[in-house]
Amino acid sequence: MEDLVSDAFWAGRRVFLTGHTGFKGSWLAIWLARMGAHVTGFALPAEEISLFGMAQVAELVSHVEGDIRDLAAVEAAMAACDPEVVFHLAAQPLVRESYQTPVQTFATNVQGTVHVLDACRRMPALKAIVCVTSDKCYENNEWVWPYRESDPMGGHDPYSASKGAAELVISAYRRSFFHGVEGAPLLASVRAGNVIGGGDWAKDRLIPDIVRALIAGEPPLIRSPGAIRPWQHVLEALGGYLLIAARLLQGREWAATAWNFGPADSDVQRVDWIADRLTARWGTAGWERGNEAGPHEAHILKLDCAKARSVLGWRPALTLGDALAMIVDWHRPVAAGENARKITYSQLDEYRYKFQSALAGAGIE
Repeated sequence: MEDLVSDAFWAGRRVFLTGHTGFKGSWLAIWLARMGAHVTGFALPAEEISLFGMAQVAELVSHVEGDIRDLAAVEAAMAACDPEVVFHLAAQPLVRESYQTPVQTFATNVQGTVHVLDACRRMPALKAIVCVTSDKCYENNEWVWPYRESDPMGGHDPYSASKGAAELVISAYRRSFFHGVEGAPLLASVRAGNVIGGGDWAKDRLIPDIVRALIAGEPPLIRSPGAIRPWQHVLEALGGYLLIAARLLQGREWAATAWNFGPADSDVQRVDWIADRLTARWGTAGWERGNEAGPHEAHILKLDCAKARSVLGWRPALTLGDALAMIVDWHRPVAAGENARKITYSQLDEYRYKFQSALAGAGIE
């Protein structure tokens, strides 16, 4: 299989990345910079405690602070970059936060996506756009069957609804302005499961909440131990995003559609399964049940990734156990004062080898 996620393919490419100060965006910025890409990041200022700050990501990219709700700012930063490829990750990413700030959530996740895509229309060198939404974009029927890319969009809470709406925006821009237009960039959307990994400090998110408690020497409080999610290490999703971007850069029109990237069926697990194994890996006595009161959140959510596996040759390179071990092996030394970027590089380089081996095993050209 052609090596599409490599230094040889990405070195020197101009990349515009929104949301690079966030957890997933920081990992992607580091991966792209590691391959030699010239990355311009556009995002709100990083949180006080973040992977972006700990790994000093600003030293690796052209760092531009701005808000995707400001079309003029988005277009100015993008024009200065003159990108070949755009990765749009900037978002309000939390379900519970969306109940507190629904207007901000819709403005960021829906209108912000409109702004990014509209700015893309005026970038002369642009060839590829990858918009990141969420597995929660689907109308969730709380059933055991995984959702396919062709299933209806929806959303009970403001966050999920905003991601479903963002997918409709992406589809409209693809069909109205990019598809079949000579010289226009190719546009894909990508939907990942619950991404986890070292450096995630978001509030009201399972892994960061557990890690904060473990670092403090306290028993983690688990809010919804029976909830089922498609857990996967952040690098698994990012590898899929990079693979799609590479196919778009090659002009493969079949890639300009929606794609699911989720874990193996055996890694779609309950919250208490995660809590048991993460605390055991840390070496603590376990966790306690917390207060489940709160706004509605999906109980069962699975993704069907047959399309990515059969067409792209993408597949998970890690088990969920591997991912949990990587989280502990990132957070414990960083909490002890070790260099966060060095540890991040080490995990990235090890994963890249496994990812390339998984792609080679697929044998798809």
